[in-house]
Amino acid sequence: MTMKLNKTDVAIIGAGPVGLFAIFECGMMRLKCHVIDALEMVGGQCTALYPEKPIYDIPGFPKILAADLIGNLEAQAAPFHPTYHLNQQVIGLERTEEGAWRLETSTGTRIEAKAVLIAAGVGAFGPNRPPLEGLEAFEGKSVFYYVNNREAFRGKRLVIAGGGDSAVDWALSLSEIAQKITVVHRRPKFRAAPESEAALHALAHAGVIDLAIPYQLEGLRGEEGNLETVILKSLEGALQEVPADALLPFYGLATDLGPLGGWGLEVHSNHLKVAPDTCATNLSGIFAIGDIATYPHKLKLILTGFAEAALAAHEIRGFIHPDQVYHFEYSTTSGVPGE
Repeated sequence: MTMKLNKTDVAIIGAGPVGLFAIFECGMMRLKCHVIDALEMVGGQCTALYPEKPIYDIPGFPKILAADLIGNLEAQAAPFHPTYHLNQQVIGLERTEEGAWRLETSTGTRIEAKAVLIAAGVGAFGPNRPPLEGLEAFEGKSVFYYVNNREAFRGKRLVIAGGGDSAVDWALSLSEIAQKITVVHRRPKFRAAPESEAALHALAHAGVIDLAIPYQLEGLRGEEGNLETVILKSLEGALQEVPADALLPFYGLATDLGPLGGWGLEVHSNHLKVAPDTCATNLSGIFAIGDIATYPHKLKLILTGFAEAALAAHEIRGFIHPDQVYHFEYSTTSGVPGE
């Protein structure tokens, strides 16, 4: 059966914070949006990696949790009734005879858009998985690469593996509610912020956290996806068994442009080159914003992506409606269309 063809003004690839704000900016230009994201929820890395971590550089918010920021952005976009296509990746892109762009996703969704706005963050990303036999059986049940709900780990025995900010920050946070935490790292030095590493060692000295250093993950033991023991191995080959209810491996993200890299877009160091004043790529009708876009002196900040979303939306309006005269208005004057 042929899948329905969805038609829209703008197809936004990426539902992270910048993609969500782009819905609002496009909506203010009276442009309808369909939004595609490979994750099963909106929010990108804010939701997948650090929903309960505070962000300090969002204008108007001295401090806001990443999850709350995403909730606010989703609510801000809601009046424009975007259509979300989640848990799927854009795998095909071609220009139609009429000059529009036709997209196809990994689930067979077909979208025809007058313009495409790529807000895919770091591109297609997923966790770097430890090479453990039988790992797949535990994933999603007792092995987790993201912390979406901190309370789910209350009273649990946890093994956290990794030496970067995510591993250290979550060890500090979860130490407040977990029964026991063992942090596994293959070298004494961590790659986290110095104050965070100092706090980790202070908790270890107080007996709140166990540090298994230098060790690495060797194996898992349990039944039907329920973890019972994590097996560690020292650099000398000595084995150590740690009783555990859950394993949180934080080994960073594996990122690449995925299918985006084969669409004829101009790429520089795994980023899409855009004009800084319009966010236009080298392909007519395709724009890129946020961390995936690059130009001289680009700052990789969420607030930079927000500004780029506004620039791109205004440019897309002119691209789609070249014969219409647009009179710029502030939102305090125009309000939100439809409200």
